[in-house]
Amino acid sequence: MFDINTLKFDEKGLIPAVVVDALSKQVLTIAYMNRESLEISMQEGKTCFWSRSRQELWRKGETSGNYQHIVSITADCDKDALTIEVLKDGPACHTGAESCFHHPVYQSETNQGFSLDSLMQLLAGRKENMPEGSYTTYLFEKGLDKILKKVGEESTEVIIAAKAEDKKETIYEIADLAYHVLVLMVEMGISLEDVRKELASRHIIDHKIKQEKMTK
Repeated sequence: MFDINTLKFDEKGLIPAVVVDALSKQVLTIAYMNRESLEISMQEGKTCFWSRSRQELWRKGETSGNYQHIVSITADCDKDALTIEVLKDGPACHTGAESCFHHPVYQSETNQGFSLDSLMQLLAGRKENMPEGSYTTYLFEKGLDKILKKVGEESTEVIIAAKAEDKKETIYEIADLAYHVLVLMVEMGISLEDVRKELASRHIIDHKIKQEKMTK
């Protein structure tokens, strides 16, 4: 068991805590903890911080309902900073944004990152703005039946490529299928968070089933 007495709190008795979404791995916020708030967080399983502006303890979600349920707390190599992975009940930012980090400062034109979250944002933008000449716009204009037809077609293509044991083609077709499924999700108002939570709940069930089998 880790001894929190080995943590290095600063001269004010505080230690920075980087809060991360356990499912998406998105950085949600950076807050501060003192020894008491850390102990409360560990005891209650929900984040509790020290407010430097109000000079008091504050439990995330006590007024908004957007609690952060702790999955893990990890100290860095110097033991003077923490990362806290959480499952959140709602937006992390007081503005209503999912993360406090939502003001782009710089974006490289050559080094482009990719994530399903950013792709979902792009697709949602297509549905909202409907730019002409966009294939995604075309799908949204045609509606649910057309999107479902494409999902069915791409599913068949995945099966055909996999049956032929063509790995490269299977990857290509899976990418096509994933894109059309994401379009379907946007059309139906389903978020990646919805799917992540569903998968997480199944992981817990699967883990319990495995334990039951081991005890028999």
